[in-house]
Amino acid sequence: MKYFSEVTGMFLIPLLVVLIPILIGQRYGIWRSKKSANLQNASVGSVVGAALGLLAFMLAFTFQIAAGRYEARKELLLEEVTNIRTTWLRAGVVPEPFRSETKKLLLEYVDLRVDLANDLSKLSSVMSRSQQILDKFWESVEILAERDRSSEMYSLYTSSVNDLVDNYNQRITMTLEYRIPPAILGVLFIITFLSMLVLGYQFGISGKGSFRINLLLAVVFAMVMFLIFALDRPETGLAKLNQKPMLTLQQQLNGR
Repeated sequence: MKYFSEVTGMFLIPLLVVLIPILIGQRYGIWRSKKSANLQNASVGSVVGAALGLLAFMLAFTFQIAAGRYEARKELLLEEVTNIRTTWLRAGVVPEPFRSETKKLLLEYVDLRVDLANDLSKLSSVMSRSQQILDKFWESVEILAERDRSSEMYSLYTSSVNDLVDNYNQRITMTLEYRIPPAILGVLFIITFLSMLVLGYQFGISGKGSFRINLLLAVVFAMVMFLIFALDRPETGLAKLNQKPMLTLQQQLNGR
């Protein structure tokens, strides 16, 4: 229910932010045109053009932020696949029982990633278990370091585990904490409201507007904003990353 309301709000709020000011501006324009027959439609058109140009810039700017974060998450996914594979290979140079334990936990770690991609409701449990696995890896690193701090093989294993921990923290931060700044969204919605208000006013004084055109414009804008929100909120599952690299890794590790 919470997921449905969140996704619905991602579409309805932008829709209303566009539709309501257009209707208000249009009604005011019709009222003004009845009061005065000498309204300067050309000057209003210039203001509308400038406002819509600024709105287009803000939309492009906001979309670039969301798309950039999406690309960053994709790069982190590929980096995580590489780090897991490297840790698996380097685990082969450490003695037992660390070798078998590391590979066993890595298999579980990959399975958790695949399960999370299929069911985002498991996010909390996957995060908790992933942190436990990484803690066990680091315990192994500490024990091996006490045995021989000069071993190059142990150093390579330590480096791989460290990269895995860093990658996990970056993915969690990028997925759950980094969002489009509220100030940018606030300015975007204010500019949208005022631009649509002026546009509706122009429709009113020119007599060219209609509810169907207003609704179509609102739907188009809402779809663009919905896409931005979907890219900015990966936990909704609306803009999923291609998990093929992780699935391929899972098959390869389970086949060994």
